Formats: sequence, C-alpha cells, structure tokens
Amino acid sequence: MNNITESPSPFRNLEQMSLHDILEGINREDARVHEAVGRALPQIESLVEHICERALLGGRLFYLGAGTSGRLGVLDASEIPPTFGLSGIVVGLIAGGDRALRHAVEAAEDDAEAAWRDLEAFDPNETDTVIGIAASGTTPYVVGGVVQAGAKGLLTGGIACNPGSPLAQAAQFPIELLTGPEFVTGSTRLKAGTAQKMTLNMISTSLMIKMGRVKDNRMVNMQISNRKLFNRGARMIADELLLPSDRAAELLLQYGSVRAAVEAVRAGR
Repeated sequence: MNNITESPSPFRNLEQMSLHDILEGINREDARVHEAVGRALPQIESLVEHICERALLGGRLFYLGAGTSGRLGVLDASEIPPTFGLSGIVVGLIAGGDRALRHAVEAAEDDAEAAWRDLEAFDPNETDTVIGIAASGTTPYVVGGVVQAGAKGLLTGGIACNPGSPLAQAAQFPIELLTGPEFVTGSTRLKAGTAQKMTLNMISTSLMIKMGRVKDNRMVNMQISNRKLFNRGARMIADELLLPSDRAAELLLQYGSVRAAVEAVRAGR
C-alpha cells in the first residue's frame, strides 16, 4: 500500500514561513481536495445507490471512525435529525466512545473487535449499511468493524485517502480520496479530513433527498428548535402557500413542521 497520507509535506521549514505564506500554502493544498473528491464521484454514487435501496426497506447507516475521522462521522450523523427530522437512521460511532469526541482515548483505535461490539448495541441487520472512515485506511477499529459487518451480511463501504488500503480491500464499496501529502506532514485533519467531510455531506444529503426529506430545495422536515429556524420555516410556508407571514407562522406553530403545515392546508384541514 502506498501510504501517501504520511508522505513528507511538499513545504519545508514551516516555522520560518510568514503567516501569509502559511495561509496561502494551506489554501493552495485545500484546492486539491475538490479535485480528489470529484475523481471519486463514481465510487460515491455506486455506494449511495445501494444505501438508498436498503434505507427504503428500513435500513440504517452506521459510520465507524477513530480520531478526526470518527468525529466527522459523529458530526454528520448528529446533523440529520435537526436538518431532516429523522432520528436513528444515521448513527456515528467513534473508537473510545463519546469521550473520544473531546479527548484522546489511548489505543482505542487499535482494537479490531471493538467496532462490532459497539454496533451490536444497535442490533444490526442485513438492511443496514456500515461505512468505515479512516484517512490511512489501516485503522484496526475501522477495518475490523467493516470486515465483521460484511461477514454478517451488512452492506459495507470505506472512505480512505490512500490507494489500495486494507479498508478498501475489506469494503464492498470503497471510496478512495487521494488528497496527497498534507501541509503539515501526516496531519490528516487537514486535506484528508476536509475530503472526508465533503464526502459524508454528499452521502447523507443525497440519501435524505432520495428518502423524500427535501421538497424542491428546502428542508421541509427540519426541527423547529430556535427562532432562526422558526422564521425560516414560516417563510417556506408563506412562499409555498402564498400566505401572509403571520398566517404562515400560526400554521407552523399549530402543526410543528413545514411539511405537516403545507399538507394540512392542502388537504383542507
């Protein structure tokens, strides 16, 4: 395996660079991320197509990761309920558990059996999908979880930033985001992390759209949890039904979501 995420940075003597040159260098490297994700679009599409088939049968999507990759998976999963109004369908698991979201948990990522133990708490079944996320593509927690999930009949995907990694070999649908060496050697929270975040955005957003959680280009199932979101929801209702803003706000208060309010009015309730 060519471990390009650990390759030396093309920039030298960073501590001697001006602040301007540091920022410009990071920005220049980040420009490569879009290209790397673009090259992987066929792999992403193939995986999401199969996830959608299972999700429509009631299947869930699980992310497995450690460190930065694990945090990105948990972040993406945690945004699904408020954005699309669905709980429990996308679940992020990180090596070391919730404590690892803020603190390093020693050696947690080195346990190849731990991910499946974590998954078992959710009673996984063959309609579920597991996506392992690991910049190196070698993390035992992630690779082990994907291997065991596949053996149990779950759909498996893998997101790695090195070619030909153990994760890619273990996953039925591997995604390789070849972002190259990092600005700071080995710091995969930079380009690799950005590429992973972009890819997770694409996976979960396209899944939610295909599951009917978006109408036109709007988050009609979002949770109305603060004033900003309430005002946004009221505007959606007003625009959709051609109503005054105060009437739209009343409907949103009455029905609790944009979709429910619009459907109720159109049904004559």
